[in-house]
Amino acid sequence: MPSIREIDFAQPAGFRPLSLDLRTPENADAPLVVFLHGGGWLRGSRKVFTPGISDADSFDRIVAAGIAIASCEYRLSGEARFPAQLDDVDAALAWLQTHGAEHGVDASRIVVWGVSAGATLAALTALRRSDIRGVVDWFGPADLFTMAEHDMGDPPAETREARWLGAPAIELPDAARLASAALQVHAGAPPFHISHGTDDQHVPFAQSEALAAALSAAGAEVEFHPVEGGRHFWQGLADTAPVFDRAIDFTVRVTN
Repeated sequence: MPSIREIDFAQPAGFRPLSLDLRTPENADAPLVVFLHGGGWLRGSRKVFTPGISDADSFDRIVAAGIAIASCEYRLSGEARFPAQLDDVDAALAWLQTHGAEHGVDASRIVVWGVSAGATLAALTALRRSDIRGVVDWFGPADLFTMAEHDMGDPPAETREARWLGAPAIELPDAARLASAALQVHAGAPPFHISHGTDDQHVPFAQSEALAAALSAAGAEVEFHPVEGGRHFWQGLADTAPVFDRAIDFTVRVTN
């Protein structure tokens, strides 16, 4: 089946239409990656897998492994606060589960894959649903309370996390807890594949350490891959093929 672009899967009342791009391999009944882009919830595009990494080395690499990938938009923090973005991911999943078979996709075999802010959405989505086979979490914020301690030079009310919640985590503790995957884990979580660069200056490596530890303590399946010398969005890596291939191998395993 041919790949298709600019599919409007939802239009939340009062907002712009939300679109996804669906890339499909030649094999029928392909498992599906639902991809969520990064950008601190305040910017980013479904058209870019990771800044600085080409389509050939990202989207196309996944499709070449026999996996379909739907890159999905969600409302940014300038448009809507948490948890609106989770509603948008749910809407994308609903469209894919209804229409996936028309495009050669087996939407009963879904892995949610996110980078940075998108990884937070991927993890939270999987922790609140029972129809996700696995999660690929690349360097996602996992605890908004400890993220607030990571000073990037912004006033507390202007951080990415505060803009997403509507105020600093300490002022909205209930929302911040619900938006923190490390604080939402449970034994019924699907398998997680977590990768994080040890030199990440934007999302501390400790965020993924905390999520992996929480999942393990809850009895959930988790594989955690520290990437030595990796910075945010895999800057600093001469070759990103190994991090992609590990995540693809995980995706194939949990969807078979």
